Amino acid sequence: MTTSAAEAAPDTPAGAMTPDGLAADGLAAAGPPVHHTRVLVVTCVALATVISAMSSLNVALPSIAADTHASQTRLSWIIDAYSLVFAALLLPAGALGDRFGRRRALLIGLLIFGAGSAAAPFTSSATALIGLRCVLGLGAALVMPATLSTITGTFPRERRAAAVGVWAAVAGASAVVGVLTSGLLLEAWSWRSVFVLGVILAAAAALGTWRFVPDSADPDGPRLDVVGAVISVAGLGALVYSIIEAPEHGWLGAATLTGLGIGVVLLVGFVAWELHTRAPLLDPRLFTRPAFAAGTVSILLQFFAFFGMIFVIMQYLQLVRGDSALVAAVSVLPMTAGLIPAARFAPKVAAAVGARACCVAGLVLITAGMVVLSRIGQDSPYWLLLAGLYPLGLGMGLAMTPATTAITDSLPPALQGVGSAVNDLSRELGGALGIAVLGSLLSATYRNHLALPAAVPSALVEKARSSLGVAAHLGEPAASHARTAFVDGMHVAFLGGAVATAVAAVAVALLLRTGRPAAVTEAEAAHAADGADAAAAFDGN
Repeated sequence: MTTSAAEAAPDTPAGAMTPDGLAADGLAAAGPPVHHTRVLVVTCVALATVISAMSSLNVALPSIAADTHASQTRLSWIIDAYSLVFAALLLPAGALGDRFGRRRALLIGLLIFGAGSAAAPFTSSATALIGLRCVLGLGAALVMPATLSTITGTFPRERRAAAVGVWAAVAGASAVVGVLTSGLLLEAWSWRSVFVLGVILAAAAALGTWRFVPDSADPDGPRLDVVGAVISVAGLGALVYSIIEAPEHGWLGAATLTGLGIGVVLLVGFVAWELHTRAPLLDPRLFTRPAFAAGTVSILLQFFAFFGMIFVIMQYLQLVRGDSALVAAVSVLPMTAGLIPAARFAPKVAAAVGARACCVAGLVLITAGMVVLSRIGQDSPYWLLLAGLYPLGLGMGLAMTPATTAITDSLPPALQGVGSAVNDLSRELGGALGIAVLGSLLSATYRNHLALPAAVPSALVEKARSSLGVAAHLGEPAASHARTAFVDGMHVAFLGGAVATAVAAVAVALLLRTGRPAAVTEAEAAHAADGADAAAAFDGN
């Protein structure tokens, strides 16, 4: 189960056995003593490995397009296949780790991640690369929840909060570090080096897990909601597939509308199933609570805009502005100059003006940043990019903390694991949807706005229509027209992100207008608690 041994049995004498096989003081009941610092280092290396993979490959998209001749749609899939599988399997994979052993889940997940990363450098096919990114997503889904539940199940109570704080810092910084590290690697090597780094990190984390991480599990926990997991994965898969493929088939094409319809029907079916099963992955009744719903919507749409923006801006900086991979990575760092200080002071701001005002202000700043970015052209000065990135980072820093607090404060102590799981699921799912939707808007507009001179051979026209990464190597005038069309698509994509965060700001303002969460009913708490262990992949984030 995801709540730690000490939390599950606070009155158990030190050294006594708890249901998950740990001593009440947080140490393993049998075997060698636990080296907590080593456990923390190993789990954070594993966490950084899978989180950085969500963003690191964005820097390599231009070179991937050149080597594999991937279309803009295929580039979206190369990035989003990982995020989609990661998000879709997060809850069931976390529940499996809790039930059958977190150390085992870490080792299996790192093995899968490392094997997929080891195979990727040897492929030159976009389709094969997409498949391998799915494999990496499966490994990541097993790794991420096991890292935090290992910490909370291993550390003694007095050291647990500090350890979780380190975990959260690594989770937040790894995406930016991944972009910067990839930029450095690409200065000397090809995009394949990004996967080689993944192999090294996964191997180091697996070795450390084998050597230092004790095992813990809850074999008597509730059975896994297999039906709910299958329905949710199928529904999300159909939805994201249809969105990414829409530029190829047309937004009003039969394939797109059919796929979207199937996705919606499956997700509605998931809600219906979760309402009637005894041990749900996620109880939909929780979303009737205004604060819980507001926090979830805010986190989901913040990361929708963030990961979608990273996907688009990295291609713009390299293919339109002509920056190197390293310069492109460094160019987005000012966003962290706003995010980190704002996240640190957000609790004080929320205490002074209220969580509602703080969160809405942050979402408005994100919206403003996206609007500014939508005005960038081919020859825009860097200060205009800076004027969009800094308020975007500042807004995320202000909005994330009160959104997370709204989720956790709306639930009783017994359901804090569920709240943490929803918080992190919202982040990963928001990123997957953001890449799919904004990438699809970019691709559709690029295709529609690309107008090449009649003198350009038809074979080159088709190549140029596939993506800017391919068109950039066709020479003039195809490359120039392609850059113009890409910038048009970028404008539409960023405005789409701005609309999403503006909707989030309005939703949060309306949902939190009362300023206090409603009480949890006994029936609601009892039903949610039945599925808490299966749903709570994370605890204490």
